[in-house]
Parts: sequence; structure tokens; C-alpha cells
Amino acid sequence: METLTLKSLRFKGYHGYYKEEREQGNDFEVDIVFSADLRKAGETDQLEDTIDYQEVLAIIKDVMDGPSLKLIETLAKRIGDQLFEKFSTVASLKVSVRKLNPPLDVETAYSEITMQWQR
Repeated sequence: METLTLKSLRFKGYHGYYKEEREQGNDFEVDIVFSADLRKAGETDQLEDTIDYQEVLAIIKDVMDGPSLKLIETLAKRIGDQLFEKFSTVASLKVSVRKLNPPLDVETAYSEITMQWQR
């Protein structure tokens, strides 16, 4: 199994528990880690033998640009469920969603959830 990682994909999203977050928006980052047999792509140099980043990005953007959600857990689960369904050759998947500068009374770089899927 090989590992393919997309790290720190940045989005502006209107998600959060508090009404102000859903109105004003927040900055988010998403990490995706796929585990899959990608050796064929290394031999053929063909996009159809690997995971197409553009397809991955389209799924993530649909969730991030979609209806406002309250929890980053919900964002991660929706992204992961859709990616895992789309890419049936993936053996395992890890999705992390970070909310940058969450609304806390102390300076905080981010809050983060990581979820995993396994076949």
C-alpha cells in the first residue's frame, strides 16, 4: 500500500456552532490521507491509475461550500463518506478538518478532528 496525502487545503466556510460563525465565516484547513495500491500509476504515469486530485477537491469543496453545519465532526464525516464511496480502490482514508482561530477566550491556533475509514 502506498500513501497519497493532500495537506492543508484551505477554505473559507460558514460553519460553526455559533450563529456569528455561520454568518461571518471561518477559515478551515482539510488534510486527506489515502492508502491505496498506487504502484500501477508509478509504472504507467497515467492519471486514471491513481487518485485524481481534482475529483478529491470537488468533493471537499461541495461540502465546505454547502449548507452551514455546526460541527467540524460533521464536515469531516461528510467529506470522508463521499471520498470513501467515490474511490473504491482506497483501502483506508484519514480526513482531518481544522477550524483556524476558533472562537475561544484565549488565543488558539486551531481546533481539529480526524476521522478514519477502513475497508
